[in-house]
Amino acid sequence: MSLQHVTERPRDLKAVRLRAGRVRRARSAKPAPQRRTQVDLWLPMTPLATILAPFMMLLAPLMLLAPRMWRMNPYETAFAVIRLLLSLGGTEIDVDTPDARVRIKIL
Repeated sequence: MSLQHVTERPRDLKAVRLRAGRVRRARSAKPAPQRRTQVDLWLPMTPLATILAPFMMLLAPLMLLAPRMWRMNPYETAFAVIRLLLSLGGTEIDVDTPDARVRIKIL
């Protein structure tokens, strides 16, 4: 068997079509079905609040620089933010896109 017809550069379109007809598959290959990606994330708030608490206490005196109209007790405000973060426990956030589904559960 000679490889000349395979290695020879085609000179006309008719030869290319003839060769393509021999190589063509009986039926076309189907693309693999695309599955939507599902991402589940857990976000624990207790460790986050524990990590942020010292920084909030250190930065609380900066609230004294706020205008008098918005001035509050800085430490009470820091504790209120921590209470707010901890109260988010049990919240579930679902984001659906055509390509992926993202589910975030706040613990």
